[in-house]
Amino acid sequence: MYTRTFYRLFSVMAGPRPVVLTGPSGAGKSTFLKRLLQEYEGVFGFSVSHTTRKPRPGEENGKDYHYVSREAMQAGIANGEFIENAEFSGNMYGTSKAAVQDVQAKNLICLLDIDMQGVLNIKKTDLNPIYISIQPPSMEILEKRLRDRKTESEESLQKRLDVARKDMELSKKPGMFDVIIINDDLEEAYGKLKGALAEEIAKIHKAKK
Repeated sequence: MYTRTFYRLFSVMAGPRPVVLTGPSGAGKSTFLKRLLQEYEGVFGFSVSHTTRKPRPGEENGKDYHYVSREAMQAGIANGEFIENAEFSGNMYGTSKAAVQDVQAKNLICLLDIDMQGVLNIKKTDLNPIYISIQPPSMEILEKRLRDRKTESEESLQKRLDVARKDMELSKKPGMFDVIIINDDLEEAYGKLKGALAEEIAKIHKAKK
């Protein structure tokens, strides 16, 4: 359980509302995150998650994830250092309080790349983010995207597809997300994402003038 002290901590930090971006692997959220950070430099900041999985080719420690041992991650969770954590395919993932606080302290909109378990955990806190779900047009298209990556074993791919089906079903629950974006056309979907965040972006621009 997270302490009420932690809940109040986020309320006291009067920065812009964070944005929780979630969706199945292959839905396109990583692409959108990178584009937001590039297009709106000085507006968004990325909360770098922790994971016990090994880096993939091209990934950097401290940029894509904080890559840590299972023992270190478990110790951090036990010490109350994480907002949320989850386990998938034998690997642990989580968002630390410090990662979010670092971004908010710079008066930036904190972007969090979170899975559905994390969304449910964050809803128990006072973080009050904007919840956005990025989804593929169909499970068939999602499977093709994952296969085209050639980064998954067949077992891992099937696990991801199974999780995706469950998460997309859960996302239909009323009030789960503020915005659901179907990523059929990349540019159109990205335009909808920017539209959903336009009000918060405007607040940052105004504050910097």
